[in-house]
Amino acid sequence: MNSLTTAERATAVSATEQFRPAFHYTAERNWLNDPNGLVYLNGTYHLFYQHNPFGPDWGNMSWGHATSPDLLQWEEQPVAIPCDEQEAIFSGSAVFDEHNTSGLGTAGNPPLVAVYTSAYTEVSPLAGRQAQSLAYSLDEGRTWAKYHGNPVLDRASAEFRDPKVFWYNGGAASYWVMVAVEAVERQVVLYKSADLKAWEYLSTFGPANATGGVWECPDLFELPVDGKPEDTRWVLIVNINPGGIAGGSAGQYFLGAFDGVTFRPDSTVTEGHQQDGSRMREYGWLDWGRDYYAAVSFSNIPDGRRIMIGWMNNWDYARETPTGDWRSAMSLPRGVSLTRVDGKVVLRQQAIDPFSPAGSPIFSLGRQPLASGIVELPTAAAVARIDVEFEPGAAKSLGLVLRAGEGECTLLSYDVSEGILRLDRRESGHAGFHGSFPSLETVAVPLTDARLRLQIYLDRCSVEVLAQGGLTTITDLVFPAEASTALAIFAEGEGAHLVALDVVGR
Repeated sequence: MNSLTTAERATAVSATEQFRPAFHYTAERNWLNDPNGLVYLNGTYHLFYQHNPFGPDWGNMSWGHATSPDLLQWEEQPVAIPCDEQEAIFSGSAVFDEHNTSGLGTAGNPPLVAVYTSAYTEVSPLAGRQAQSLAYSLDEGRTWAKYHGNPVLDRASAEFRDPKVFWYNGGAASYWVMVAVEAVERQVVLYKSADLKAWEYLSTFGPANATGGVWECPDLFELPVDGKPEDTRWVLIVNINPGGIAGGSAGQYFLGAFDGVTFRPDSTVTEGHQQDGSRMREYGWLDWGRDYYAAVSFSNIPDGRRIMIGWMNNWDYARETPTGDWRSAMSLPRGVSLTRVDGKVVLRQQAIDPFSPAGSPIFSLGRQPLASGIVELPTAAAVARIDVEFEPGAAKSLGLVLRAGEGECTLLSYDVSEGILRLDRRESGHAGFHGSFPSLETVAVPLTDARLRLQIYLDRCSVEVLAQGGLTTITDLVFPAEASTALAIFAEGEGAHLVALDVVGR
């Protein structure tokens, strides 16, 4: 009989737990993917997500559930909406039906309503279809009941999924809007409803820009440009797999106008460029790394902020990451806004900082010239925020060596002449579990006032880089040895200066 001793079992647990994040959400056990049903209600943020309650691999799709008072400390709750023999519970959204338009609650106790994709099994009368269904909660998300009239929207399609629902306040009329996808057609389809039950078709958007994979997990919301309420754009998020800018899974965004019926983008880059990808870098990408997917935003946040969370993984290798009986984490929540850069409106992302106010400075450097070479810093950085600002000057390249140890490191470098930021995880540690995991991510990052500003969040299995105040982001998983905590700074060529470097730990 081949069985583990207690000591061997403890060693195996330790080997997988070394990668469990300190400040990114993970389920205690089993599989996790797309964030679903992000909603705020009465002081609590609710994170629902795709979850297998029975094992660490994809399957038995149900809605897991976690809650937080601050988007930083999460408490796992019981499974919210479990699969059954007739349907798997695929991705969707949740809304607070404040005026009880659905009739699923009362005026005195309006419901939370989850709008999810029913993926019907072989034993269902709707076998093979994906259609949209409702579940509701009358106790602020603690327990859920499925609506007896499900599905509420059925296009007789096998690939119709991922509804994001919001309340649209129009000049002539107000109603619920559903943004969903016909995934293999690379189309976003929009519907409206007065009660969340009966839906009327509005319009279709796409295919457009990146179409190298199926479209999934859309979102649509309005944001002011540079905080000016008289100048707004609508942001349409469309996640894609495969076909992302760094390979495999990714999220793209379009900016434009929405009149309650049709989304019209300011521009698209589509004609003749889907096959060779020659203009991929002109598209709007949420993140330029390999591990930021299915990102969607919270509803009902009272101060008007728009906050998104993504799944920190990639379908290319998600089933094989070396984390044992738990698998996958969520990204840090990110506040998103719009700003103008050189006359162009672009998306800015800023992390909800897990080190403020709980963190404390553990190492700092002030302004100084950078000689050509590598300088190891006298501090460890495994779970930390690193704020660094460079003046590259005449140097050829510069950057940071992260999570360094014996024979391994993750390299964040900036090529000065090309204006390219690179994150290299090819020698980051345990990288051989899948052929596509070792990777080098690249993105153009222009200097601002001749300076490069980087904010880097290190956790036990991830690196999130926000460049130039969040105008560009790169998110990648890494699986270094537990002892690989060294941090170094480097330059190639003379003429660069470090303006400041601060390491904040917990």
